[in-house]
Amino acid sequence: MEIQKWQKLASKYLVQEKWATLRVDTCKLQNGTIKDDYYVLEYPNWVNAVALTKDNQMIFVRQYRFAADIISLEIPGGVIDDGEAPEVAIKRELLEETGYSFETCELIATLYPNPATSTNKTFTYLLKGGVKTHQQHLDEHEILNVELYSIDEVKQLLKDNKIDQSLHTAGLFYGLAALHA
Repeated sequence: MEIQKWQKLASKYLVQEKWATLRVDTCKLQNGTIKDDYYVLEYPNWVNAVALTKDNQMIFVRQYRFAADIISLEIPGGVIDDGEAPEVAIKRELLEETGYSFETCELIATLYPNPATSTNKTFTYLLKGGVKTHQQHLDEHEILNVELYSIDEVKQLLKDNKIDQSLHTAGLFYGLAALHA
């Protein structure tokens, strides 16, 4: 049987905020079943960076994540602003969070965080030749430390399950594959 898209029959917004929107849809499945309470989260798209300094150190940030109540080791990234191209967004986020500028920037993965219930995508970039050119310029709610790791240390962190954010681990695997590391 060929898998077909569902048909959206109706949609109603329950919450519409800057960072997240929740709607409930009524859908008709390919077998004729009507699903009248399919909840969908609309988030802005995100960017992540597998970023290497000129001396091949990988740049990470460590910060507290309220929803999971964890101190999280992550690759830099953030939300794409309205009308902003993903490549521009990742360069902006890196400069703001880490103070680093880069010689090259290449898209290595486009992933859906949860395509069953969320509409957004995450664009992951590999950036090389990073040099510290600015001080951090953090948003008022950001408190983070910048940390540098060798590629071998990053592999060990992944092996030891020390990176909790799933999109970041996926991005790192794509980055390591692109680097043939």
